[in-house]
Amino acid sequence: MNADAMAPTSDAIVIGAGIVGASTAYQLAKTGRRVTLVDKAAGPGYGSSSASSGVIRFEYTLPTSVIVAWEASHMWADLRSYLGAGEDEGLARFHRNGKIMVDCPAFPRSVLRAHFDDIGIDYEEWDADELERRIAGIDAGRFHPPKPIDSEAFWDEPDGRVGAVYTPQAGFIDDPRLACENFANAARRAGARACYRAAVTQIARLGRSGWRVGLDTGQCLQAPVVVNAAGPWSPEVNAMAGVGAEFAIATRPLRQEVHAVAAPPGFNPAGSIGPCVADQDLGYYLRPEPSGSLLVGGTEPECDALEWVDGPVDLVNLNRTAELFDKQVTRAGRRLPGLAIPPRPAGVVGVYDVATDWTPIYDKTDAPGFFVAIGTSGNQFKNGPIIGEFMAAIIAAVESGHDHDAAPVQYTGRVTGRTVDLGFYSRLRSPAPNSGTVSG
Repeated sequence: MNADAMAPTSDAIVIGAGIVGASTAYQLAKTGRRVTLVDKAAGPGYGSSSASSGVIRFEYTLPTSVIVAWEASHMWADLRSYLGAGEDEGLARFHRNGKIMVDCPAFPRSVLRAHFDDIGIDYEEWDADELERRIAGIDAGRFHPPKPIDSEAFWDEPDGRVGAVYTPQAGFIDDPRLACENFANAARRAGARACYRAAVTQIARLGRSGWRVGLDTGQCLQAPVVVNAAGPWSPEVNAMAGVGAEFAIATRPLRQEVHAVAAPPGFNPAGSIGPCVADQDLGYYLRPEPSGSLLVGGTEPECDALEWVDGPVDLVNLNRTAELFDKQVTRAGRRLPGLAIPPRPAGVVGVYDVATDWTPIYDKTDAPGFFVAIGTSGNQFKNGPIIGEFMAAIIAAVESGHDHDAAPVQYTGRVTGRTVDLGFYSRLRSPAPNSGTVSG
């Protein structure tokens, strides 16, 4: 590499400018590190983050996940102050329109109650009558387990009725791509620089002096610390760096679609928008748009085959398909009979970076100075702000000589005061005993 192509040496290189990478770059830059944020796209948030539904929710099967989501929601709620953004900067907005979790065996009310009571999260328990009173036009029938929509069983009469748990402080981020830009701007204000339209082509270890990262622009970056936050491209980045052989948890890309349909009559109350809905009884979720439409996605029901990506992520078909549209929207229509199903699919296609147990890996690796924030599995956008804090804490400790594998770094939440053992996200852990789906 000639001298003209050499970029100034950084203290840290963050690969990937989605919500995880942009948040990590911000937190590292805040500590005074010279940070370079790298992404192959034209700007922050154009990868899988832009396809996120941006739902902010607190229903997880494991208490650590609930605590982290609750802590992060307060960062989103105070985003301008959190990022030190000026009044003239347009920010993604956190809509606290509430969320209902329809009763299902994977998330029994007893578990949700225990978590919410322990942490102090407001909730309401609705029986079937209350669910029908609160959500206009909803069918409170019990259909579990989810069934293929082309089977006769899908149209069977319900075998009971379901209620729901409602969390009024849940909601959604209305523009996930803009949120990534907001964090990248905050990183820039803290001194970070960015290299966009720059794909990583080579990663090489430079002995004790750190890492060299080659880009397809001809530039060559150097730093003692590299963070892989490349989302579904993260396995390729790990392979370039020669890391991952010791991982007990693997990651794999998964193609997903989220579809847009008009909300049924009465779903959005006058002057407001209806709640987000998680419905594993039928196998879909939805969240409203400020425009009045609904985004409808799937919850990986066992009756549906998952579309794992075995080839290059860049070759994934980003066109909506009639098959997935029919599956997801028809399921939503079973719950909301007034939902009009349009003849052509509309929405977005993205790729999840799925971990073996659908819980992310925020950790060091066996290669000194190489860190990973990967395996976010479609359920971590909501935790974007706090992920950067986790990574900054792990990197600072490890670079100071701390053995994070033997004694995991501990993080104290500012809202709950609870300690989060960051070993929960270790690459060496046993699979987490969660729901085994995007719901975590």
